[in-house]
Amino acid sequence: MKCSKTIWLLFLVCLAACQSAFADPPPNILIITADNLGYGDLPCFNPKSPILAPRLDRLAAESAKLTSFYTASPTCTVSRACLLTGRIPQRHGLVNQLPGLTGNYGVGLKPKETLIPQVLKTASVPYVTGCFGKWNIGFAEGSRPTERGFDEFIGHASGNIDYYHHIYSGKHDLFNGVDELHADGAYSTDLFADSAIDFIARHSAEKRPWFCYLPFNAPHFPSARNKKPGQPNRWQAPDIAFGKYDLSPDETDPYKRYCAVVTALDTAIGRVLDVLSDADVSDNTFVFFYSDNGAFLLGRDGIDIGSNDPLRSGGVTCWEGGLRVAALARWPGRIKAGIEISEPFWSPDLMVACAELAEADLPDGVVFDGKNPLPLLTEGAKSPHDSFYFKFRKHAAVRRGDWKIVRADPDQPWQLFNLANDRAETLNLSTQHSSTVHDLVKTFADWERSF
Repeated sequence: MKCSKTIWLLFLVCLAACQSAFADPPPNILIITADNLGYGDLPCFNPKSPILAPRLDRLAAESAKLTSFYTASPTCTVSRACLLTGRIPQRHGLVNQLPGLTGNYGVGLKPKETLIPQVLKTASVPYVTGCFGKWNIGFAEGSRPTERGFDEFIGHASGNIDYYHHIYSGKHDLFNGVDELHADGAYSTDLFADSAIDFIARHSAEKRPWFCYLPFNAPHFPSARNKKPGQPNRWQAPDIAFGKYDLSPDETDPYKRYCAVVTALDTAIGRVLDVLSDADVSDNTFVFFYSDNGAFLLGRDGIDIGSNDPLRSGGVTCWEGGLRVAALARWPGRIKAGIEISEPFWSPDLMVACAELAEADLPDGVVFDGKNPLPLLTEGAKSPHDSFYFKFRKHAAVRRGDWKIVRADPDQPWQLFNLANDRAETLNLSTQHSSTVHDLVKTFADWERSF
């Protein structure tokens, strides 16, 4: 009897080992964000765009194109906090852009907030995590990426750096972990792509599930305060990117220079996607690409030249051009290639998606504004959301179904638009559909009570 029990136990152990060996490994997760890229900048979203972006065109052909994906805030700092926490600003408390050196090197996002990499560390198979690029949610001691769940970080604290000299407001702003990294002359887009490529190659070879957050600073506009004395304040791109347009690196036209910046970003993203194939992990990697917010259209000459066509306005507003952003999702064999998904969802959903992919539990006692978007992406399900709430400074909006109310100031009346017929928000229907306005204002109030 004792011998038979031993044999039975050995059988169960062997069976468990075999099941483990043949079980699907947890999927890798790659989230790529662009910085202030316009909805109409990429040819895959706007065929009239003159920008050359062949790798993102190819990614679009391999992905689901998401035509109603929203960032939860129309500005850089806040949108990043929403992505990483799965919560909208009114819950996580970081409701405005971090100002200058004091803000960017301060606490920023509250330490009690849980970030995606921290959740992935709790999975039964813990993920190795890396962040490469723009942080912009606080860089005080305790607030830095490697102190908030990321194993590796190469990037900058601030909202905007010089692409070659990595200066922000007179301060050198490039780090490896918590230590300064000096790489003067390295183009930041390529530097961050190379760091991600190294991370992916190393950990794929180790057969470890990984999460790579790749928040590029491109194509954020140039800023004079971040330049060396005497350095021209202009859009910066490598010579090879200008060459693709038959332009000289000394080209003076700001828009042509901007096109080269986006093309350099496209090339870098292509190199990152290539390493997935080289490491034989493409089929088991969930890739999500989007812009942190819409292009800024504030009337600054030579600066506000991105395109949000056909959407209205741009960054720092709650019009569609500030909130609805170009987005792509690829997961071979699970997400159909080449389809278009018009169901609305938003950036806080990615926290929940990451937890679902890793089979990790979200922390108890926390209200998440994200919901699981994977059925929408993989099964054609409807949006998991009844409504979406947006508020930034004086701007505010609510979308429910195809209807959206917007106001640019609390002293102004709500305007109403039907996004199914008018995504450019040109026809205010508030007078004709006053009961719909009333219902959406109630939804807005319900959201605010939930805070």
